[in-house]
Amino acid sequence: MDELQKLWKRHVYVMRASTAFIYGILVSIAMNFFWTPGHIYSSGITGLAQLITTLTKHTPFPLSTALLLFVLNMPLFVLAWFQIGHRFTIFTVIAVFASSFMIKMLTPLTLTTDPIICAIFGAAINGFGTGLALKNGISTGGLDILGLTIRKRTGKSIGTINIIFNFFIVTAAGIVYGWPYAFYSALGLLVNAKVMDMVYTRQQKMQVMIVTTKPKSVIDCVQNHINHGITIIHGAEGAYMHVEKTVLFTVISRYELPELRQAMRESDPKAFVSIADNVHIMGHFEEPSV
Repeated sequence: MDELQKLWKRHVYVMRASTAFIYGILVSIAMNFFWTPGHIYSSGITGLAQLITTLTKHTPFPLSTALLLFVLNMPLFVLAWFQIGHRFTIFTVIAVFASSFMIKMLTPLTLTTDPIICAIFGAAINGFGTGLALKNGISTGGLDILGLTIRKRTGKSIGTINIIFNFFIVTAAGIVYGWPYAFYSALGLLVNAKVMDMVYTRQQKMQVMIVTTKPKSVIDCVQNHINHGITIIHGAEGAYMHVEKTVLFTVISRYELPELRQAMRESDPKAFVSIADNVHIMGHFEEPSV
């Protein structure tokens, strides 16, 4: 069993490292093929790196976006190392380094300078890469680290900080390139968030109701696959056959849905399962570890 666990951990590490490099390739395509030609700013630290590059372009010491992206993330790496975890930090460093390296190495190609096309397609590519990275348990750096640290210590999100920071980036786009470009950059932020949510499914909560005649088997199997609590309601009765049943309630993420299906196939294939999307949680919900 120990050998199998070691092999599985090795597989996870290789998968995460590969995902980090895939993310690096995708964000470099978004930057060099769309954002830079279209004068579109990204969100977070990447957008800040772009802004500093723009402001220093005509100075004696111009700074590249690729270099700034890594340098600006360095204080956040230190924060992640001490507050979140060493493995998390290592894979985050790999992801950010891959991004910086690929932005520098990938030859820019101007497919179009239309700002709307550049905003939409650049954001879609970056959102897919970011969602893929998060789905595989790695961070892309930047405000993700600050958000995870604050959530871990206080249980609160940094939604307000994200909004203020990105408002600053969008305003800068308007000042530097003209106000229409502020709206194009804002459009890009919306597309990026939408695509990222479509790919990254861990944060999408679903309420599950299971009606079964084999509650113990179902509970054991589901909790073996998914680490969430289950509420039991005894004494339910089917209106057609008048067979006594048990109703089970739990909440899972969309990412865990395949595991739930597998657990139900193993424990009670004839159970009635109802799933409701996009539920809001008040109270404790077991989040996956980073």
